[in-house]
Amino acid sequence: MTSSQQFRLLQDDQLDIDFAFGFVTYLWGKDWDLTTLLKNCQDSGLLGIELRTTHAHGVEPALSTEERELVRHQFAESGVTLVGLGSDERFDSPDEDKLKLAIKTTCDFVVLSHDVGGSGVKVKPDSFHPNVPRETTIRQIGESLNKVAEFAEGYGQQIRLEVHGSCAHLPTIKQIMDIADHPNVAVCWNCNPEDLAGEGLEHNFKLVEDRLAHTLHVRELDLTEYPYDELFALLRNSTFCGWVLLEARTNPKDRVEAMKEQLALFRRLNTQ
Repeated sequence: MTSSQQFRLLQDDQLDIDFAFGFVTYLWGKDWDLTTLLKNCQDSGLLGIELRTTHAHGVEPALSTEERELVRHQFAESGVTLVGLGSDERFDSPDEDKLKLAIKTTCDFVVLSHDVGGSGVKVKPDSFHPNVPRETTIRQIGESLNKVAEFAEGYGQQIRLEVHGSCAHLPTIKQIMDIADHPNVAVCWNCNPEDLAGEGLEHNFKLVEDRLAHTLHVRELDLTEYPYDELFALLRNSTFCGWVLLEARTNPKDRVEAMKEQLALFRRLNTQ
């Protein structure tokens, strides 16, 4: 079975496309425990989840072997796919001890994701620092990604570099990925304003198109400041295969109903 076929089978009530619609627990799911989170995703039809660290579901590296098995079992019973874990680790610090800790903690998340049934770990690049040349930081981030990617490969986990922070301009991400040449490092597109900078969305998309991860973050699809119709057209014409994950930021009265509305918008975008 190809990866495209696998993703088609994940949500057979959706269109026959190479990507499905899921959910990032930041921010709409941040205060839901795992049982509530799974039920709400079942009820809304968003059948894939990226679990963000520090949230109420409590899926963290400190879990015991028995607790990890329980998380895996809950997902298996629910029919909801654990797409992966959203760590907050980043590789930009000029402090050597902080960098080593970030690499170690990322590896801890890799093992956790493997144990609970995920397929990858999201990380961040992230920022530039005073008195540190940009090229130095870019090289450090890229080399750190290669280290964690090699480790993650042994656990069947993808390292997903979220386009984030002051590194969020796509030419910068391209520079990082040129150094992070391990095939297990991939780019998690994040629908930032920076995507539209310079020569525009299509140009910036094509800078990293061949390195896209199996996850991609979107905000609310009815927000007009981002050209989601253009993005989805680019996705349909690309080799992207995976999960489009809703990382919502507004504060609706009924989040489950709002998730259903976003799923309807996702389907509509795929009919254009």
